[in-house]
Amino acid sequence: MAKYSKASQKKVEKAMHEMHEGKLKSGKSGKKVTNPKQAIAIGLSEARKEGNKAPRKKS
Repeated sequence: MAKYSKASQKKVEKAMHEMHEGKLKSGKSGKKVTNPKQAIAIGLSEARKEGNKAPRKKS
């Protein structure tokens, strides 16, 4: 059983690609993202906003 839908995986892949190019910015501060875990979190967050299947945010 997959944790993420294909659309969610695409969002995470896109965020990782942008991070490696140096184009991915953090939402609030606008700083450049360098941590891969942060890039994954941003990708999943975008996927959740679109309503794609993604695990809930841990709180």
